Amino acid sequence: METTIISNKEVEVLRKQTRGCARLIHFNSAGASLPPDVVIETVINYLNEEATGGGYETEYKNIGRINQVYDLIAQLINADKDEVAVFENASAAWGTAFKGLTFREGDEIITCEMEYISNLIGFVDIQKTKGVKIKVIPNDQNGNFPLQDFENAITAKTKLIAVTHIPSSGGGMIPIVEIGKITERHKILYMVDACQSAGQFPLDVKQIKCDILSATGRKYLRAPRGTGFIYIKKSVQDLVTPLLLDHRAATNVTLNSYTLRNDAQRFELYEKSRALTLGLGKAIEYALNIGIERIWQRIQHLADMTRRELETIPGISVHDNGDEKCGIVTFSVGGIESAVVKTKLAELGINVSVGAAQATPIYMEKQNLKSIVRSSVHYYNTEDEIKRMCQGLQAIIKPIVN
Repeated sequence: METTIISNKEVEVLRKQTRGCARLIHFNSAGASLPPDVVIETVINYLNEEATGGGYETEYKNIGRINQVYDLIAQLINADKDEVAVFENASAAWGTAFKGLTFREGDEIITCEMEYISNLIGFVDIQKTKGVKIKVIPNDQNGNFPLQDFENAITAKTKLIAVTHIPSSGGGMIPIVEIGKITERHKILYMVDACQSAGQFPLDVKQIKCDILSATGRKYLRAPRGTGFIYIKKSVQDLVTPLLLDHRAATNVTLNSYTLRNDAQRFELYEKSRALTLGLGKAIEYALNIGIERIWQRIQHLADMTRRELETIPGISVHDNGDEKCGIVTFSVGGIESAVVKTKLAELGINVSVGAAQATPIYMEKQNLKSIVRSSVHYYNTEDEIKRMCQGLQAIIKPIVN
């Protein structure tokens, strides 16, 4: 079935449903997207209800809506409801799963050069404490992940494959579906960081064949900050030991024993913001109503245009590599620090961000980059906004060129 594109008329409607679009040009969805008004209203309305009705009482009254968030997450990634858990952020979700795995001296973990800093910290810890070996598969000269090199690196000691699908500081992508096929063939645990993917790219855990997938709400899903989730496949949940337990995770508690609940919510703690959880659910519902495939098409169109426009400006170098690229566009301006470019664009009402070397250290060191400007587009951005950003960059560069 052919997917219809998001028309300019539809974009205007979506922009009117996002109050931030009237105030600025926001190219920082890889940091935190502008939320739809309905998401903010959902959070505020719930907080108001708590203020007048009581926190526990309001939760009890809205328990059906809160439980439905798990159904929406499951629908977003084609999982089962009992395979998802809500977290405050992607790092907590990823760390809970990774730290809950059992490693022994001599085990191997295979990862990619695009891995995020928080994940690398986890690898360093397990390397030091357990003697686990970390293998990094570098991208090839074209910026593509070499699947044959990856498969050749697998040995009988390989315990885990853990990759970041879309990096924090680059526009390339890791082929998570193809990696999944290889990983399944070798019967190895497979973990995907989809922090930048959820809400931007159509995720299907059954197609990816991953065992664990973590994501945040604040980026391309357009949910509030302080939201995220994890998927842990039903068949591997007993392989992950929960880091912390409370009465949400365990029942039948005595001085001698307790019983873990039989789903992924065993990895959650009871106390979290119900208002933000509902905001996450509303953001997912909003994205599903538009259609993730349509969102992905629109983002690719805008990102491709951004790269083409930037490449015509003397003094700008675009750094995105690989055959498949995402909505994150990274570049640098010769003779001007990335932080200065960000500040000067902000003075024009244009939001971009700076990708520091530490965010994706292996990749950035390989590219000899200390920092980059990161312009991340979303479906609510327009072609005119891209042109205005490029005009702003030309004005910033002009004194140096002249």
